[in-house]
Amino acid sequence: MTEKNKKTDTEEKKIVETPKEIVKDIEKSGVAEEVAKKEEKLDEAVVKKEDKKEEKKKETKREEPKTRKVAFVNVKNIPISTKHSIAVCDFIKGKQIEDAIKDLGAVLKLRKAVPMKGEIPHRKGKGMMSGRFPKNASEKFVKILKSLSANANHGGIEEPVIFEAVANLGERPYGRFGSVRKKRTHLLIKARSKIKKNPEGAGGKI
Repeated sequence: MTEKNKKTDTEEKKIVETPKEIVKDIEKSGVAEEVAKKEEKLDEAVVKKEDKKEEKKKETKREEPKTRKVAFVNVKNIPISTKHSIAVCDFIKGKQIEDAIKDLGAVLKLRKAVPMKGEIPHRKGKGMMSGRFPKNASEKFVKILKSLSANANHGGIEEPVIFEAVANLGERPYGRFGSVRKKRTHLLIKARSKIKKNPEGAGGKI
């Protein structure tokens, strides 16, 4: 063999042997143990952080107040009288959705009048002085209440009761020749589950 070949063999041996020597030096110096200890400490710190996060989540869950589910319908610019809408809102407020739809059906059949204020003819009925039969408004309200009932069923609300019904003036566009402004109304109706009272002696409400 030539001298060049010998040199290359010795260089290869050195290259192969150096990693073993480095490993032995690391083991002697104790660097590997220190690295392992640091890794253990890091793992412990990560576990502690995760435990703290879980505890915070539990605390937030405990602190959250129990809220009742609410279904609502918000409709804009319905072509009905705002005055009639306010009267119908007062008429259906506090009733279950099904009962409100039945009562409005009776209004459409002229069997029950919607109480109204002002110089309006007197009507028969308990606690009623004057009232009207707003046909157009009742028809629109029946459709809206049906959609509200569907929203309540989708949200899992049992025996939904209308606790809020608000009617406001909407945009009033001009008519064909600009002499008359049309009637428009915004409606917001909300419903939630019925409050069940405990029997006598139990105290409080459910």
